[in-house]
Amino acid sequence: MLCGLDPSPAPWLSVGLRVFVASSLHVVPSPPSPAPRATYSRAATGPLVLLPSPLRPDCRADQRIHLWRGVHTPPPITLDHPVLRHLANVASQASLRDAASYGSGLRKFHIFCDIFSVQDAECLPASFAILHSFAPWAVAAPDPDNPAFADSTPFEPVSVGTIKKYLATVRAWHIMQGWPPPLDDDAHARIDWSLHGLKRVMGTRRHPLRPPITLHMLAALKAVLLLSDPFDACVWAAACCAFWGLMHFGEVSVHSRSSFSGTLHLKRSDALLASNLDGKPYACLDLPSAKTARPGEVQHIWLVHQGSLCPIDALLNLRAVCLAGPNDPLFSWVDRHGVARPLLKTAALRRINAVFTAMGWGTSFGHSFRIGGASFFSLTKG
Repeated sequence: MLCGLDPSPAPWLSVGLRVFVASSLHVVPSPPSPAPRATYSRAATGPLVLLPSPLRPDCRADQRIHLWRGVHTPPPITLDHPVLRHLANVASQASLRDAASYGSGLRKFHIFCDIFSVQDAECLPASFAILHSFAPWAVAAPDPDNPAFADSTPFEPVSVGTIKKYLATVRAWHIMQGWPPPLDDDAHARIDWSLHGLKRVMGTRRHPLRPPITLHMLAALKAVLLLSDPFDACVWAAACCAFWGLMHFGEVSVHSRSSFSGTLHLKRSDALLASNLDGKPYACLDLPSAKTARPGEVQHIWLVHQGSLCPIDALLNLRAVCLAGPNDPLFSWVDRHGVARPLLKTAALRRINAVFTAMGWGTSFGHSFRIGGASFFSLTKG
């Protein structure tokens, strides 16, 4: 039960453990004067970041294809008449099916250019050599023990299908900015040849690899969430427990309201908050059905105090903000009618990704909390 702190012997707890028991038109200004591209450096952990540039103003993902510019002025695409230029602009805008979907690919291309010191003048229009370098880099997941990768070049691999979408994004960006498509059919065939080879070497990857959540990112999430709000309090408790308890995000959330089952998912009665013999608080979550457990096997998630990002504090806050019964979902929030609702995975990740996207960290999260927690404990063990 999710209750107050009661004495209970558990003096061995020092880290989190898992234990098994049996569309509008945009007016774009002239590009600013180019400046030398800054040297790329990256922290040891965390997602790749984009260097600031006056050619890439901070804007929403759906505006990047319009507002991110190149150094060169494109050749005219119509006769020099305002009506014809307006018609061409309207047609170009209308051809974009979903401008927001182009944002991540364009960002990844410019991160590549930052890492490999591609000058702004070479980004638009981009040569075959640049794009033929971008595509293999974007899908590569090299062995760090391979001496060929000893220079610590950063990688953040995506699937072959995703890089093809990224190349389509770069193509759309060229056209939107008044340039011809950068790759012809022969160039695409040569890039596909390289991607096919890398796919055979690395095997198939359906989804991009998820970067780990870091303590810095967890702190940033807490700073933005309103912990007195029922939904945000629930999201924060789920995020904290997923990180420190090495939990899959599907273990702290459900796919739909009707899919919650007390025999499969955590309930309020499955959570115990207590103290060990030394008076130190801990929490134990009895997960009825874990992804990594055998059928019918209960998995115990042990959580201990973790400073300002403490999962125990998050659970206590959840209990105070969201009153619920013992058979209600542990990670539930109370709507304006006083009804306890289970935390939906899509809604929770939408809220989390909105925070991380605004900070330039992308949206490839979910298992990232479990990966982040595992990375933290791996780096701090011993």
